[in-house]
Amino acid sequence: MSDKSSITVTLPDGSSLNVPRGSTPADVAHEIGARLAKSALAAKADGAVVDLARPLEHDVRLEIITEKSPEALELLRHSAAHILATAVRQVRPEAKIGFGPPIEDGFYYDFEVNEPFTPEELQEIEARMREVVRCNDPFERRVVTKQEARELFRDDPLKLERLEELGPEDVITVYRNGPFLDLCRGPHVPATGAVQHFKLLSAAGAYWRGDERRQMLQRIYGTAWFTEKDLEEYLHRLEEARRRDHRRLGRELGIFSVHPEAGAGLIHWHPRGALIRHTIEEFLKRTLLENGYDLVYTPHVASEELYRISGHIPTFVENMFAPMEQEGSERFRLKPMNCPNHIMIYRSETRSYRDLPIRYAELGTCYRFERSGVLHGMMRVRGFTQDDAHIFCTPEQIGDEYMRLLDLVGFMMTTFGYEYHVVLSTRPDKAIGDPAVYDAATDELRRVLDVRGLDYRVEEGGGAFYGPKIDIQLVDALGREWQGPTLQLDFNLPERFQLEYIGADNKPHRPVMIHRTLLGSMERFVGGLIEHYAGAFPLWLAPEQVRVLPITDDVRASAAELTDQLRRSGIRAHLDDRAETLGYKIREAETLKVPCMAVIGKREADAGTVAVRRRGTGRKQEVMPRPELIARLRRELESRALS
Repeated sequence: MSDKSSITVTLPDGSSLNVPRGSTPADVAHEIGARLAKSALAAKADGAVVDLARPLEHDVRLEIITEKSPEALELLRHSAAHILATAVRQVRPEAKIGFGPPIEDGFYYDFEVNEPFTPEELQEIEARMREVVRCNDPFERRVVTKQEARELFRDDPLKLERLEELGPEDVITVYRNGPFLDLCRGPHVPATGAVQHFKLLSAAGAYWRGDERRQMLQRIYGTAWFTEKDLEEYLHRLEEARRRDHRRLGRELGIFSVHPEAGAGLIHWHPRGALIRHTIEEFLKRTLLENGYDLVYTPHVASEELYRISGHIPTFVENMFAPMEQEGSERFRLKPMNCPNHIMIYRSETRSYRDLPIRYAELGTCYRFERSGVLHGMMRVRGFTQDDAHIFCTPEQIGDEYMRLLDLVGFMMTTFGYEYHVVLSTRPDKAIGDPAVYDAATDELRRVLDVRGLDYRVEEGGGAFYGPKIDIQLVDALGREWQGPTLQLDFNLPERFQLEYIGADNKPHRPVMIHRTLLGSMERFVGGLIEHYAGAFPLWLAPEQVRVLPITDDVRASAAELTDQLRRSGIRAHLDDRAETLGYKIREAETLKVPCMAVIGKREADAGTVAVRRRGTGRKQEVMPRPELIARLRRELESRALS
């Protein structure tokens, strides 16, 4: 027990020490050792991250945070955002200050200014940031009253708005580094000098508080790291991501387009993109039929009554398009999801336990009114075709169905060349129904994952209010994670729609419903594939698989004959017989990332051979008989080889 003048600090290894009351984590770090004191950035006091200079007033479990700690980068980037704001106030003294949070891989800060920031100003601001870092000003925390804060930020209406949202129980803190004062909860690194390796990336418009009805601010994005090597590697990844950007490649490769006059967020699939989508859809449908699914089609519009029963009105109404035509008291809306329609099919006749499980699958087009600020190429759209399925089963069948689903997930992800992570999401506080039923279902999903030997992380409280779920996070060629398959249990909709099946006891029972997507929306999945493959689709997915290139006009007939042979063998081939040089035609085929070029000159025409150039092999080519080329390509297509 410590006396009133001292407190006990318990360390992560279980050891403890007594220090004077009012000591700071920095004092504790010095007590532990000089090396730790030098590398300390902040501390965790009873699980909460606090500044190194924060006085400790009671017994506490304390962990010193260094740059190797999980919380370190967020601290660094939060502090970098304040350094950015300090520099902006030097370049644009009139700037009104918004928010400056750390984000994944970086930070941003919002400013209300008269004119957007220019590229030249960003360079100047970054130079000023380096001056702020050289000053090595400490980040000083101070607790203030609301009235004191009003006076401190009387010229910053954005801060005043946030201030008025704080209640009487909220502790109001401000942080100062040099000349800059901010309304901020913290914590921060000890001083600006800790932020050595950073880069400003871009500036863009952003609505205040993300509300398109509010004023447009200017948001400056940046990134910060602990080492120059980490910064350079991140900037390299950014450049590679720009090279792979599906919006640019989609335009250059003729895959898709979006037209403001036709409606933002609505994808127009060009012939090359349509072939990619068609190939994926045909493969998917064949796989589903082989795995016991029934294909269904449902309307693009439905009565509002359907969404009242499902509960999507009013809970989802902001994401739905406005009502369409009205007949009497009945109003119609564009379909935002497929599940209520699949339920209608299930309810169309009496079901027996012997019929279950029933698996309905649909490539169903849905429409959601996403705000314009979040639309992003094919990744975030307003009209999308969902690879959707709903499984109706008994509670006893949940485990077996999830086993089958995980098999499908593994097969599909391997086919497209994705690694993936698995996340199990458990009961949230606002879950409906019997907690014991929810938790029992969660335990069953956990058991399935354990039996399969899959590594997974648990997101406590991350499940839907109506049931637990397993999420699959895809990992692309750049190591980025994307939302992939979702396997969601649902106890709610069967209840709302009063679904039943007749059990072995000849009595009605409530089925369980599983919402399942394997690929998600076709738009987002193809957009992700463009970036994953950098536009260089494997042969089986490539919209144009072979480009036939005659060297001279007198071998055109031979080249046309080969093109026909390839097409009759199920290979997508294109004859390029334009009056251009061979070099020009090869460069164009390479630009369009065609996997295979079949070159025919007089020698090949006379011998019935072809000179084959594969994408990515430079000038290397192989001469072979035409039947051999076709046989090789057919084997590659049938195996769905990735390279």
